[in-house]
Amino acid sequence: MSDERTQSVANHRAIPQNFLIAIFILAVDVILRIWYTIQAPSFGTIWSVVVGAALIALFFNARRNALTNQDRIIRLEMRLRLYRLLDAEKRDVIRKLTLPQLIALRFASDAELPALVDAVLAENITKQNDIKQRIKDWQADWVRV
Repeated sequence: MSDERTQSVANHRAIPQNFLIAIFILAVDVILRIWYTIQAPSFGTIWSVVVGAALIALFFNARRNALTNQDRIIRLEMRLRLYRLLDAEKRDVIRKLTLPQLIALRFASDAELPALVDAVLAENITKQNDIKQRIKDWQADWVRV
């Protein structure tokens, strides 16, 4: 999937607007249901608060599970990519990279990735944003959760 926009370290974060809108609506609904429960407590009004809170928890759990799955796929993808790009004698460094480092490195081009991996490990760069700032040839990723 391609996109006409340019992606960079400054604008690459995905903000799922439909998720935010749904959570906002649910949160307002739960707040209203709490208010109704305070005004006229009953089993029904209390139960509606419990159901609303459960829906919010379900939404966040589903989002967390999707992001965890995405991270696992990125880890696999990056390990395979590095195995293909690194010389045989340098492939043992793949295991030394943490998941956050692999996630940040995925935006680097194939040409710059081996040198960037060397720099990340040699300088012990652990912050994703610090790694992303070093990428010269940003490879956009529009297919994300």
